[in-house]
Amino acid sequence: LPKSVQFALSAIVLFGAGAPFFTHAIRALRDRYADMNVLIALGTGTAFVWSAAVTFFEDWFHERGLSTDVYYEVAVAIVALILLGKWLEAQAKGRTSEAIKKLLSLQAKTATVVRNDQEVEIPVEEVKVGDLVIVRPGERIPVDGVIESGSSSVDESMLTGESMPVDKQAGDRLYAGTQNLQGALRFRATEVGAKTALARIVELVRRAQGSRAPIQAMADRITAIFVPAVLMIATATFTLWFAFGSGGAAEAMVHAVAVLIIACPCALGLATPTAVMVGTGRAAEAGILIRDAQALESLGRTRTVILDKTGTITKGEPELVRLVAKGVSDEEALRLAASVEQYSEHPIARAIVAAAKAKALALGEASDFHAETGKGVLAQVEGRRVQIQSLSSIERQALTLNGLHQDAERLVAEGRTTVVLSVEGQPAAILAVADTIKPEAPEAVRRLKDLVGEVWMITGDNAATARAIAKQVGIENVLAEVLPDQKAAKVEELQSVESRRPVAMVGDGINDAPALAQADVGIAMGSGSDIAIEAGDVTLLSGNLHSVPDAILLGRAVLRNIKQNLFFAFVYNTLGIPLAAIGFLSPIVASAAMAMSSVSVVSNALRLRRLKLG
Repeated sequence: LPKSVQFALSAIVLFGAGAPFFTHAIRALRDRYADMNVLIALGTGTAFVWSAAVTFFEDWFHERGLSTDVYYEVAVAIVALILLGKWLEAQAKGRTSEAIKKLLSLQAKTATVVRNDQEVEIPVEEVKVGDLVIVRPGERIPVDGVIESGSSSVDESMLTGESMPVDKQAGDRLYAGTQNLQGALRFRATEVGAKTALARIVELVRRAQGSRAPIQAMADRITAIFVPAVLMIATATFTLWFAFGSGGAAEAMVHAVAVLIIACPCALGLATPTAVMVGTGRAAEAGILIRDAQALESLGRTRTVILDKTGTITKGEPELVRLVAKGVSDEEALRLAASVEQYSEHPIARAIVAAAKAKALALGEASDFHAETGKGVLAQVEGRRVQIQSLSSIERQALTLNGLHQDAERLVAEGRTTVVLSVEGQPAAILAVADTIKPEAPEAVRRLKDLVGEVWMITGDNAATARAIAKQVGIENVLAEVLPDQKAAKVEELQSVESRRPVAMVGDGINDAPALAQADVGIAMGSGSDIAIEAGDVTLLSGNLHSVPDAILLGRAVLRNIKQNLFFAFVYNTLGIPLAAIGFLSPIVASAAMAMSSVSVVSNALRLRRLKLG
């Protein structure tokens, strides 16, 4: 192409797409510091200005025997390569507000309150502390409060992450955003608006997401020293060649331009984003989705991992794990229990029915079905009165367990949810339901201990169940019966220890969202809620717990690769700059060397595609 056309095309690129480099460089110099933008602006600007001078004053260069080579392609290549690196990095980034939107969708829009002895429906924003609120089956609790009358089961999974509904009666607390499942409740509002549990979760997620410091790129730390040094060397090169060289200012400028070109930080600019791009691609192949470069760096530096219980260590679906019968066979006890529970959507009922179906048992027809919160279910099955109720209900009614008492106590001690099957008023069997651990959990926890050292389990479930699960998988550090804000507080506490060990939080539920957002890196199980996934920095698509140590291994590999890339780039500049300064490298050779340094960085990053995980 004619030099004038090259001038026009490169000017469009340089002062169009490359304009931010110049504006940031001017701002940096105004604030009396030099960063990578200054070096990019000087390198591209000098190459462009020199080439423009050759284009429009070519005869002057010929008369003095100077090279008339132009370096427009160098200026354009520098801008293109740096912008490519920034684009690759931007593609991996991007935290949206979907998590907060989905949390807000849990909020009831209206509430039924008693005003002047009349039930009135009002916007939830108008509910005041002290109002008497009525909530019917299937409705969401609009505000926090304490039950005054009625009993029901409430789905509190958004708070605790536990799949089991919680029985509620007079005196128990209710939380906004949870769902009433069975009976009607009357409760007194105690917290409204921004003070409800749901509002606090939303605020915690918003605050933690907004407070994250941007990643401090290693390249920037290097350029804090590198850029001023290059400027000094380029200035010294021009001065010395002008003073002692035979070619005057023109020759001095050629060598100074060569220094600036070979020092241009294309390799430095690509060091992080190329490793991030390849690393995230390798992670995706392994079913690990990583949001941004900061998550990768945090994974690589993680020294403490916190695991939620339900859906993370356990399967998240209750299963029938034990049945002890007396007076009837195990199969008959299971068949009768499933016959009563076959039309119920309660998690315990689903577990019992699933166990019966797995054994291909023929269920009987249940009639006169009756359910009462806290007392269980009752029905007629093949002419017999069959009832399923909780142990606490048996104790309240002062009923005996006909020799099943010791088995029941042992199962409760193991953290099992235990119910009693009665036939014609006589206890005939106890059935234990539990959220069983994932098969890979013990080995995955062992790998995590080897990798990071400190592993915690934090759950909203009761302490007995939590300790039993933790013992099975080999976790010593356990915190149970905590609400979402307490989970986030524990993460913050571990982050603030003297050694400032980066903390990773692994969870799958709405209740984990604040802790996921608070952690240095939040890891969401792909089998979990959309809110947890949105709040996390990393999503494990398979839900397999082995993906957690795999993600940490990958983070360390990427971090190591970035350091190698920065080392290659630094060595290239360390060797190339002196050669350019003493005249061994022309600007065109310097530009070729610059391209080769970028190729070496990209080639090294591509090695991550062969990283073995698991």
